[in-house]
Amino acid sequence: MFDIMIWAGVAMSLAGLAGLVWCILRVGRARRAKLPDDKLRAVLKSVLPVNLGALGLSVLGLMLVGVGSYLG
Repeated sequence: MFDIMIWAGVAMSLAGLAGLVWCILRVGRARRAKLPDDKLRAVLKSVLPVNLGALGLSVLGLMLVGVGSYLG
C-alpha cells in the first residue's frame, strides 16, 4: 500500500521536474532570440503559471514520498 504512495510521489516529482526543465528551456530560447523587452515579458508571463504549477507538483510529490516512507 505505501509502496504505491512512494512511487506515485516519485512520478509526481518527476513530472514537476520535467515542467521546470520545460520552463527553463522556453525562457532560454526566448532570451537567445533577442526578443524586444515587451515580447520577452509576455513569454515570461505565459511561463510563470506553468513554473509555479510544476514547482507545486514537485513539492506535493516529495511530500507524498516522505509520508509514504514514514508510514511504511
